[in-house]
Amino acid sequence: METFKRERLEEPLEQYLDLFDTYLGVVENLLETTVDLTRLDSEKALEILCNPRLAEAFRYLAGPIVSADDLRTLSGAILSPKRLRGDAAMVARIVSVISASLDRRRFAWVSEGREPDEKERHAAAMASAALIANSRAGSLRRNEGKTRQEHAVRDRLREAGLLLIKGRKMPGIREAPNAGQFCLENKLGGVKADLVVGLWDGRVMAIECKVSNSAVNSFKRLNHEAASKAEKWRRDLGEAQVVPVAVLSGVYNLGNLLDAQRRGLTLFWAHKLGDLTGWIDSAR
Repeated sequence: METFKRERLEEPLEQYLDLFDTYLGVVENLLETTVDLTRLDSEKALEILCNPRLAEAFRYLAGPIVSADDLRTLSGAILSPKRLRGDAAMVARIVSVISASLDRRRFAWVSEGREPDEKERHAAAMASAALIANSRAGSLRRNEGKTRQEHAVRDRLREAGLLLIKGRKMPGIREAPNAGQFCLENKLGGVKADLVVGLWDGRVMAIECKVSNSAVNSFKRLNHEAASKAEKWRRDLGEAQVVPVAVLSGVYNLGNLLDAQRRGLTLFWAHKLGDLTGWIDSAR
């Protein structure tokens, strides 16, 4: 938890501010393109939906926002420019979904059938940019944290004398890396692992890297995802053949940690990777 707090407090504010400035320009462009959301005809809508940044901002006009998955479900649309260009009805359905969900607080002028004043337009653009920037910064934080952790594990395994090999699909133990080798993200027994290690005693170690920012969130990251994989690997590949492992960083509920261990998952901490490589060396 101390490591998590230090990293979070030292996290640069510039990333969020850069995202905010970027998306403020995108939202202002969106408002200008649609004449403050009063022109959403098929031509304008297609222009928006075929531009990734504008299409993302378009979903954030709703209150609450509409995810890409929800938009596909609600509109029955395929959100690829090629398909959208050839199907005006699909474009119209997307516009209908967003229009029906439009945030009436941010864009009050639309439901009131009038033009916005400059302050109103600016406030709406600022609020929308903040929503998108906050979401994007959160996604980047999660992805970057996991990527950093995977790279740290990879580097520590190399330092410990293990050889990194090219990844491949591993339907069974036979296709896994040989003793003293490891590969990066690939499927083992039909389930994806972040790293797969061939242990010195012939067993296989399947490693999942997990980052949790709260004790509540730790259930999804650890118990729902990693521990479920551990049970499947042990059941399908054999308890004596596979060692499911989770490398953890962040904040976890103690009860969730104990439950994961009971379900066959071995736990190591990202700030103490010497424990992981020490255990691997002991399996000679």
